[in-house]
Amino acid sequence: MWPPFSLNRPLVWAGLAALAAIGWLPSLWLRFVALCFVGIGLADAWQQIRHESRRRLLSEEALKLSDDGVVISDAQNRIVAVNPAFTQITGYTIDEVKGQDPSILSAGRHDKAFYDRYWQTLQATGRWEGEIWNQRKHGDQFPEWLRVQACPDDKGRLSHYVALFTDISRHKAREQDLRRIGFEDPLTGLPNRRRLHDLMTSRLRHLRAGEGLDMALIDIDGFKAINDAMGVDCGDRLLARFGQRLAGHVAGGVVGRLGGDEFMVIRTTTFNDHEKWVSGLRDHLSEPFEIDGHSLRLGLTIGSCRAPEDGNDSGVLFQRMESALYSAKRHGRNHDQRFRPSLDVAGDRQLGLVNDLRAALAKGTQLELHYQTQHALNDGALVGMEALLRWRHPEHGMISPADFIPLAERHGLMSSLGSWVVDRAVAQLATWRAAGMPRVPVWVNISALQLIQGDLESRLAACLAQHRVPPNMLGLELTESVLLDERAGDIYPRLEALRKLGHEIAIDDFGTGYSSLSYLKRLPVDKLKLDRAFIRALPEDSADAAIVSAVLAMARGLSLVVIAEGVETPAQRDFLKRNGCPLVQGFLFSRPEPASELEARLMEPQPV
Repeated sequence: MWPPFSLNRPLVWAGLAALAAIGWLPSLWLRFVALCFVGIGLADAWQQIRHESRRRLLSEEALKLSDDGVVISDAQNRIVAVNPAFTQITGYTIDEVKGQDPSILSAGRHDKAFYDRYWQTLQATGRWEGEIWNQRKHGDQFPEWLRVQACPDDKGRLSHYVALFTDISRHKAREQDLRRIGFEDPLTGLPNRRRLHDLMTSRLRHLRAGEGLDMALIDIDGFKAINDAMGVDCGDRLLARFGQRLAGHVAGGVVGRLGGDEFMVIRTTTFNDHEKWVSGLRDHLSEPFEIDGHSLRLGLTIGSCRAPEDGNDSGVLFQRMESALYSAKRHGRNHDQRFRPSLDVAGDRQLGLVNDLRAALAKGTQLELHYQTQHALNDGALVGMEALLRWRHPEHGMISPADFIPLAERHGLMSSLGSWVVDRAVAQLATWRAAGMPRVPVWVNISALQLIQGDLESRLAACLAQHRVPPNMLGLELTESVLLDERAGDIYPRLEALRKLGHEIAIDDFGTGYSSLSYLKRLPVDKLKLDRAFIRALPEDSADAAIVSAVLAMARGLSLVVIAEGVETPAQRDFLKRNGCPLVQGFLFSRPEPASELEARLMEPQPV
């Protein structure tokens, strides 16, 4: 970069001295030499002026290209120049703001104390940086990240202020989206489980003498039957209206949705009328709901407790409410149960399992992956493996996934479990590749929560890069319930992005959801896993045989691969082979087994 224009240059000073001496020199020859020095000084000054002009032009072009707004104001803080990005962001042209104080952009969100601190910092340090709210020409307000520099002249006196600002509206919107995903149930707009924990903790902390906290978990009886009969859309509208009615009834309290058809209510009160309060909740919520011309009267199961009598820790109170809810469910539908000490025993197996599962995740020693192989039906060749999570409890032995997966979903542990499965499966793949095992993909199940978090793609990429495993070696299975879970947002671009990374996508438990055929027309998937429920009675059950034949024909038309799960008998295998099913998985071929056993079996020399 060229230096700024200055007379502090030897050739310029020599030229000036020669110009002053020309009239005093005695001979023409000396005057001619002096005139040459004047010419050289002028040439040097002209070159410096050209360089300075070029530098200013380049600076101006750079400012024009910048996406950040630039404002230059004088010592009295009157605007003298702006760049095109300023106009694009604020809507004001240079003619509209020239000579104006930058405060014309103020949104009015900051008080006098804020601006006093702003000027004190700027005058003391010559610089200020931070977030500030301004207003565009047409009135809408926006957040910006502002950097201001005070610029002195050659004598050290304040000459100008240069301000550079970035419109951070999109960043703020993204923060709000993440906050909403993290703390708000997307269907009802109510606080989610995580937020409810925070709100309960806050209310417990601020309880005054004579106050109590009433809490209740409310579960809608038979909600799945409503979904089955009326469809998911009607079910979602019913949940939204249920949440609205509940929130309207407990004005001043807290209402949230924990997931599915389970809601929670918190009330701070000076009245000791817990049972009457729960009865009032039931009466109010039992009034009919009108949905699409149908009048629905809901049955409710309620588990409740009260602080500080039943505890003063949010985690303990959550567990005790759930213990009361499970106890009420054991008595059948439409019951309510307040927590009592007899329920709080290591004896409530479900709550004990939740705590043990958290400990197992923290230690990582009790969880295992077992692998079940997948085979081509025409020749029995190995084509893949499914990674299946197992929990070897130190006291209870092997615990079925049917027991602990629902608990993990209910208590927010599925995301951690899913990440553990992916990390362990990819690490095992790397080990097998190094050992010369058959190079076939391993399939892992992806939960709705892993999609909701929004960083599944980056997590997968980081894990694969760490272990140097190509993406096409890790297949992803999603159940239809995940595809229908609107908390995950628009799933189509997410799946397309995963496929572009190199992952194959399979729909697990196909045929057990609500909208299979309509989804298949649009979803970017590669494989359907036909649920074992349709395989179990083959070939004797004519209805199941017809369903399986229809799915296989449809899949061929859509260029989708089908793998049948739960194949246990030669008769099932033969039926599937006759009807063109290409892939199978089940006990007839192999049971799920630990990695070491599978490795030993597959590495054995095969008989000639």
